[in-house]
Amino acid sequence: MTAKDGRKTILRIENLTKEFGHFTAINNVSLDIIDGEFFTIVGPSGSGKSTMLRILAGLERPTAGKVYIRDEVMNDVPANLRPTSMVFQSLALFNHKTVGQNIEFSQKMKGVGAKARRERCLEMMAMVHLPEDFVNKPITQCSGGERQRVALARALASDPDILFFDEPLSAMDFRLRKLLEVEFKDLHRRAKKTFVYITHSLEEAMIMSDRIAILRAGEVVQVGTPDEIYTTPNSKFVSEFMGEINTLEVERGKNGRFDCPQIGHSVKVANAPKDFDRGYLIIRPESVRFLKRKTDAENQATGILFNEYALGSRVQYHVKSAETTFIVERLREDAYQGNVDDEVMIGWDAADGILVSD
Repeated sequence: MTAKDGRKTILRIENLTKEFGHFTAINNVSLDIIDGEFFTIVGPSGSGKSTMLRILAGLERPTAGKVYIRDEVMNDVPANLRPTSMVFQSLALFNHKTVGQNIEFSQKMKGVGAKARRERCLEMMAMVHLPEDFVNKPITQCSGGERQRVALARALASDPDILFFDEPLSAMDFRLRKLLEVEFKDLHRRAKKTFVYITHSLEEAMIMSDRIAILRAGEVVQVGTPDEIYTTPNSKFVSEFMGEINTLEVERGKNGRFDCPQIGHSVKVANAPKDFDRGYLIIRPESVRFLKRKTDAENQATGILFNEYALGSRVQYHVKSAETTFIVERLREDAYQGNVDDEVMIGWDAADGILVSD
């Protein structure tokens, strides 16, 4: 696989399978990861993402399949001899050492001299925005964000081709996580390394990644850019994993329309595949709007405004209509000018609906 700018595959997974007794954690997965990209593997708990990462990093052996780095098979190459580095969820820092000693550890194990180690350490500290005078600071006196930066600097210090990340932000509070998401993306650009990142948060993946692979029960169900995953999910699972959405069961009806029992009438869907007869219609909350007239949208539904929720720059509304509840999101400046319990008309255009299977 080659990217549009000429970059080639650095990491290739070919028919990868991992079994634990009768349980299959990874089932015949194949992936290509481009040199220099930020690639995220995302999935719910138990989907196999951490097992896959451990195999890629050399901490687990696959039951079947091959792992290639720059076209060289890595299956029998131990983790410490691979051109990779790992940032663990726990960070795995040495609490009895200073910031500098933690960052220099891998180079010290390789026999690099003290002066060269310290120069590399200070270079990496600058890259992750740690003050130089932190070099002698005990790691136990560092905040959560500072410890995260130390772990990043330590991983970069050995100059790996690929950095693996196993849910490094999962234990962070919301504010720090949002800050570090931006810093990870910026660091990726500065470091010019391949990042392979594991998370259960698709929001996290959407913010940072060049491409995303969504894992379900050990199988990759979709790979694409954040925009592709968001605008063209290929299944109900992927669309719902994206977050709050409107999901309507539909069946092909007459005149190219689709019957929707949940709202009591048919709906229009643009560019519906000819072989699609039954499944789900996905409508993003931001695609639904309040209507004054039926002609203001190609599809309509009436209901009662059940509640509203302030989300900073946006407002979310729940509208109960027949047998379903619609989620509507509008920018604050386009907020609904009315009250809870109002009878309202909402709608969306045919091009805003996405037909998916299970």
